[in-house]
Amino acid sequence: MASINISSIYTSVFILEGIPDLESFHMWLSIPLFIMYVIALSGNLLTLLLVMMEPRLHSPMYYFLCTLSLTDLVLSSSIAPMVFCIFWLNHKEISFLSCLVQMFFIHCFTSLESGVLLAMAFDRYMAICNPLHYTSALTNTLIVKIVIALVIRGTIVVTPCPWMASRLPYCQSHHIPHSYCDHMAVVTLSYTDTTINNAYGLTVVLIVIVFDVTFITVSYVLILRAVLRLSSKTAKSKAFGTCTSHIGIILTFYTLGLFSFLTYRIGHIAPYLHVILSILYLLIPPVLNPIIYGVRTQEIRTAALHLLTHCYIGPNVALDQ
Repeated sequence: MASINISSIYTSVFILEGIPDLESFHMWLSIPLFIMYVIALSGNLLTLLLVMMEPRLHSPMYYFLCTLSLTDLVLSSSIAPMVFCIFWLNHKEISFLSCLVQMFFIHCFTSLESGVLLAMAFDRYMAICNPLHYTSALTNTLIVKIVIALVIRGTIVVTPCPWMASRLPYCQSHHIPHSYCDHMAVVTLSYTDTTINNAYGLTVVLIVIVFDVTFITVSYVLILRAVLRLSSKTAKSKAFGTCTSHIGIILTFYTLGLFSFLTYRIGHIAPYLHVILSILYLLIPPVLNPIIYGVRTQEIRTAALHLLTHCYIGPNVALDQ
């Protein structure tokens, strides 16, 4: 009898429903999502390859860009395989442990991405506002310490979420109205009081977002003030274009993230729209980051051209000789 009660309270498998009310459109919806995932993979892998192979890109800005690319690869790959299994194979089962692991990676690397965006804003501030101290201040040792600190922060603040979720009983429903194991999507399935889980999740999000957004805002305000003091209109226009594109990426990341998070608490939105925007929240930044931070950067374009020349022209020259 005891074993029956335990099995009725604790589940070993969850069922991910994909996009509620749009199950018949899963195959069609998977096409743009798959294209986005391929672009995210190829763009971020290419960024890593270029920075590794080109000595001229071995500088603080590009080390942070590599960290961002690695974060985007993990973040997008944390959800994409399961999403496509649901959409293409109708395989919706995910083990309880796998669900908790996915939950940890999603939220940990979301926190890490926010921290890296803050680090990159600080890097731009130093490069524009304190160019004479840029190289001496942002040493390789300091960059490693910053990245390690961001990883530790994400691990510490996120680990309690899956741990607390694992201790909740789930017996009423094992069907998650989502395409991946989001913390609140899982917690809301429990029939017990989840006030502590909700409060902790809200606290973590607010602490991370308020801290990072505040200092990102301060950095770009100081950057824009320095840009306005430039005498050259060409330099001023180029700096404004760069800052605008960076701010656009940051606004996209935080707007979609806050929308996804607050929907569980505010409600009054169609479930399918919430799930679609939650998926885009984890796919759009990995798609845009290599374009905004990479393709629009002259040094990256030059390195890409050098790589293409080496791969396609170099071998032919060698053969001719």
